[in-house]
Amino acid sequence: MSPSTGEPGRLGPGPGRPRRLGRLGPGQLLDEVTLTGDLSGADGTDARLIDCVIEDADLSGVRLRGARITDTRLRAVRGTGLELPSSEWLDCTLEGTRLGAVAMYGATWRRVRVVGGKIEFLNARGARLREVAFEDCVLVEPDFGAAVMKDVTFDGCRLVTPDFTQAELTGVDLSGADLISPQGIPSLRGASISRLQLLDLAPALATQLGITVRD
Repeated sequence: MSPSTGEPGRLGPGPGRPRRLGRLGPGQLLDEVTLTGDLSGADGTDARLIDCVIEDADLSGVRLRGARITDTRLRAVRGTGLELPSSEWLDCTLEGTRLGAVAMYGATWRRVRVVGGKIEFLNARGARLREVAFEDCVLVEPDFGAAVMKDVTFDGCRLVTPDFTQAELTGVDLSGADLISPQGIPSLRGASISRLQLLDLAPALATQLGITVRD
């Protein structure tokens, strides 16, 4: 999708009809709509977003509990307290986000890309992530506790105190990430790490497994 030279805040038309500006409401169906500007406090509980763009928007306190979001791009969004519990995301992209205190516990992400930006205090406990790619982003204290993660990558990412306690990992590639003080190391079974990461993680691994290392 490339920017249009038409109205500000609007992207170029899709293959079917021109994209239009819209608003977020409970249970609402939004198809080929652009959401932008101050959306703080909006309630999109159980909404359905299809082929939408959310750009240059303040998402502080936005509620998307139970929402179904498909073929949608979030670009240069910001804010704290975004609520995504039990939402379902398919074929979506998040680019250059600056978010804090994101609640996405119990959510489902499939074929989602998170590119650039920074997310602090991501609560993804019990979430289901499949074919998800984190690229060149910073995640501060993300909580993946009890999450089910399959074919998830973290290329070029910085993970600060990530928690994988009781997570179920299959084909999760952490080898391209900068891992800082990870928690729940015994639950990394099924993940791939680099040889250098293994050396860096050895002290924490010994501590969390209750192994005493004597010089």
